[in-house]
Amino acid sequence: MKIAVCVSHVPDTAAKINIGAGNKSIDNTNITFVINPYDEFAVEEALKTKEKFGGEVVVISAGNDSNKETIKKALAMGCDSGVLLKTNEHLDSLATAKLLAEEIKNQNAELVFTGKQSVDFDASITGQLIGELLGYNCVSVVVDFKIDGRKITAEREIEGGKEVVETALPAVITTQKGLNDPRYASLKGIMAAKKKTIEEKDALPQKSYSEIIGMKKPKPKEPGRIIGEDLSAVPELVRLLREEAKVI
Repeated sequence: MKIAVCVSHVPDTAAKINIGAGNKSIDNTNITFVINPYDEFAVEEALKTKEKFGGEVVVISAGNDSNKETIKKALAMGCDSGVLLKTNEHLDSLATAKLLAEEIKNQNAELVFTGKQSVDFDASITGQLIGELLGYNCVSVVVDFKIDGRKITAEREIEGGKEVVETALPAVITTQKGLNDPRYASLKGIMAAKKKTIEEKDALPQKSYSEIIGMKKPKPKEPGRIIGEDLSAVPELVRLLREEAKVI
C-alpha cells in the first residue's frame, strides 16, 4: 500500500510572534519552525498502518527550502521518502491542496493522512479539499482509525461527543490529538534519514483565492482586580460578573 502524509512547516507554538514589516506576515527573526503538531499524529498513524500491513510512506510538503527540516523529521520517525514542492509564494488552503493533490496522484497513494489543521493559519480545510480534488473519501478530526482490507472504520470528534463512520479506500484522513502518541525519532532513525531521498520539484504556479490584507496582535489582557478578601466581597463580585463581564 502506498501511503502519503502531508506536513506543514510552522512556527513553534512556544515562539513569541511579532508582526513583520507591511503587517501582512510574521517576523521570522529568531523564530524556530517545526513540524505542525497535528501532522505528527498523521505521520504516526501512517507508520502504524505501514507496520501492520506493509507498504511505503511518502511525506509531502509545499514550501521553500526550510521545509526540508520538517520532511527530515518525518523521515527520522520512519517515513520512507520525501517530496518538497518548492515555492516561495504565499498559498491559501485551496492552492496548497491543489499542489498536494497533484503530487498524491503522481505517487498513486490510495491512503492519505494530514493533520486536522495547521497551527499557523488554522483554516482546517486543506485535507478535505485534497479529498474533493482527488475524488477520495474523507473523514476529518479522527481520533481512532482501523482499516480492514479496503474498509475503513474511523471515530471522529463532533460537537458534544464522537461518531463512528465507515468508508473505503481511497481516502483522506485528517488527524486529531488523541489518535495516537507520536514516536520520537531515535538515533538510528536520525542516521537512517540521512540516506533517504527528498525529491525536490518546482511547484506549478497556483492562484490563491484569498489574500492576507493585514495582521494585528490581540489586545493585551486588562489587569486583574482584587474586589475584597472575605465574604463581604461576594455581592460586589456577583454584580461585576453580571453587569460588566456579562457572564451570569
